[in-house]
Amino acid sequence: MFSKGLTQSSNTENPPIFRHAKLGGVAIIAFILVWMVFFTIDEGHVGIVKRFGEATTQVNPGLHLKVPFADSVEELEIRTRKNTEALKASTYEQMPVQAEVSVNWTVIRSEAFELYKNYGGLDQFENRILDPRLRSAAKDALARFKAEEIVQNRGKVIQKIEETLLATMSEFPVKLDSAQIENLVLPAKYLQSIETKQTEKNLAAAEKHRLERQKLEAQREVNTAEAKRDAEKARADGSAYAIMTEAKAEAEAIRLKGLAEAEAIKKKAEAIKTSKVLVEYVKAQQWNGQMPTTVMGDGQGILWNMKEQ
Repeated sequence: MFSKGLTQSSNTENPPIFRHAKLGGVAIIAFILVWMVFFTIDEGHVGIVKRFGEATTQVNPGLHLKVPFADSVEELEIRTRKNTEALKASTYEQMPVQAEVSVNWTVIRSEAFELYKNYGGLDQFENRILDPRLRSAAKDALARFKAEEIVQNRGKVIQKIEETLLATMSEFPVKLDSAQIENLVLPAKYLQSIETKQTEKNLAAAEKHRLERQKLEAQREVNTAEAKRDAEKARADGSAYAIMTEAKAEAEAIRLKGLAEAEAIKKKAEAIKTSKVLVEYVKAQQWNGQMPTTVMGDGQGILWNMKEQ
């Protein structure tokens, strides 16, 4: 009886547990399958779908479907990346230098699938293609310039690196944005010689500035003396001009006065010549009131005849 009751109890309790376990297992399997079917691609990336290891398609950012157990997905970044390379090189005069160069580059979205298919991903592309060419372009550019030119005009070196790198990377599905020389280490002796040379240049520039200042001061004194001389000359010219003008005016006045007197005398002479009365009048004006002490001969009166003619 006891055994029969236990058996009945087990038959009534076990089936629900098994049913729940089965349902839970099914749910887990369904969740795993759903999880394996759906996948997402983040912004700034593209997805490369591989079926049994072979790249088949490229998908853009968002939610997508795949075949479970058959498909796998690898994301490929298409945002701007930066590669930096440390290298040893030589300048035009064979001076050893250490440099750290970098380049910004971007995978072309429409050609990302080909890049992955041919080179196996960004890391392999950088290691096999981009980095060796960046080092080569940097060494080639540094070898074309003297150390002093590299220090004073780094932009020309960078431009040469970009030109060489663009030429060697033109066949690949990437876009190169810009290159930079992040760091440049020159020999200590050369840096000391540059510092000495720069000090000498600074001293020479200071001396040149001092000489130019002295020259300007001397020129200022010359200009002041010339201005003073010109002012004195102008004053002398003004005085001379005033004296000359006054003399001319006085001479003109004398000339006009002489002409007037001559004209008056002329008219008086003409009047005397034509009028005896005027002659007698002039004689009377000139008489001093004394009687003459001599007789001028027969027929001469002692006084002039004042009668009207």
